[in-house]
Amino acid sequence: MDKKKFKIGIVGAGIQGVCNALFLQKKGHDVTIFDKDDPGAVSASYGNAGHFSPYASLQLNRTDVLADVPAMLMSSTGPLALKWNYVPRMIPWFLRFILNCSKKKMMHTAKYMHQILDLAIPAYDELFDDADMSGLIEKKGIMYIWNDKDLSSRELEIKIRDELGIDQRILSPKEIHDLEPNIKPFYHGGVFYAQAKHAKNPKKILLKLFDHFVKKGGRFIKINIKDINFDNETPILHSEAQKFIFDKIVIACGAFSKRLTDKLEEKIPLDTERGYHIHFKGFEHLLTRPVVFANRGFGITPMEQGLRVVGTVEFGGLNNPLSKPRIKNLVNNAKYMLDGLPEHDDEWLGFRPTLPDFLPVIGHSKNYKNVFYSFGHHHLGWTLGAISGKIISKMISNEKTNLDLQPYSSLRFS
Repeated sequence: MDKKKFKIGIVGAGIQGVCNALFLQKKGHDVTIFDKDDPGAVSASYGNAGHFSPYASLQLNRTDVLADVPAMLMSSTGPLALKWNYVPRMIPWFLRFILNCSKKKMMHTAKYMHQILDLAIPAYDELFDDADMSGLIEKKGIMYIWNDKDLSSRELEIKIRDELGIDQRILSPKEIHDLEPNIKPFYHGGVFYAQAKHAKNPKKILLKLFDHFVKKGGRFIKINIKDINFDNETPILHSEAQKFIFDKIVIACGAFSKRLTDKLEEKIPLDTERGYHIHFKGFEHLLTRPVVFANRGFGITPMEQGLRVVGTVEFGGLNNPLSKPRIKNLVNNAKYMLDGLPEHDDEWLGFRPTLPDFLPVIGHSKNYKNVFYSFGHHHLGWTLGAISGKIISKMISNEKTNLDLQPYSSLRFS
């Protein structure tokens, strides 16, 4: 087995970049992380729902989704929105998305999401054993609830997760009330995922992992990497005024990764699902665990900052401003679920890096053997940070895994 130690540069200081760095350090490699922002500043790794979701194998490329899209777009309480000035840019992505909504493609995505999701929490446990996470992770499960609309979609979700062997418990209205008595009784049914966990403060977890990386000799350079070129096969990262030479590099900068992969002559159809959050400070006592209202596509997580309300999918790219109607949507939905909420705080917009088949890109560049990718994890970047980093560390260290990694390769877009 090749035990050579490499000098590795990682572009991206979010959960993907930091987890990649830690697993590469475990293999003895010399690692430097680059990012234009400080770790945990305003990224998706800061603003996400905080869920560790090993059950979430079924994604948006579903046989039941396309017929519902027009109604979702027209509903002020619905989970989907468009920035109309971005529609022309999205048309190629949407066409690919439609082609990935067949039953065969849906099950392909579910199978290979399940393959890595099943390993997600054990991979995090390896990292958390080295960093004190006391008080930052709750092991109380995650609950989904729904009303009496679109029950066929709920049945589809339950059926496919049963087929994959995912641990789930169907809930009656009484059981929902017993678990979370403060939720207003609009619900028809629900499901409970006992193996799921949630973060009390995602930013603090990321920073603890990052601090551990630095204590182990890792370096962080706050700079915007704008280009990549090569001396023979040796990759060189370029900022505005500097260059950095490495044996291997990892591109792990989420929705911004396409700016670099385009320069590597790979036409990876990465776009962003814009997601939002708000907080209701001081009201985290109203819920014991995260609760997702499936019909409206949003969830509420009790955190140190208060109740974090997260959700919606807005297609609008990286440059459009925050949408006040999307914030209002979260406020109204939260107040539909819970009584007594005050004015909200902390309006936030973040970017979920999403591919039209709803599988991430994990592995080698198509064109450059010393370039690796770890991005495109859509709603599950937080859950899949550790396992993605572990997979990349094995690839770079020339170690075998017992996983079928071909479905995550960028070659699928060739």
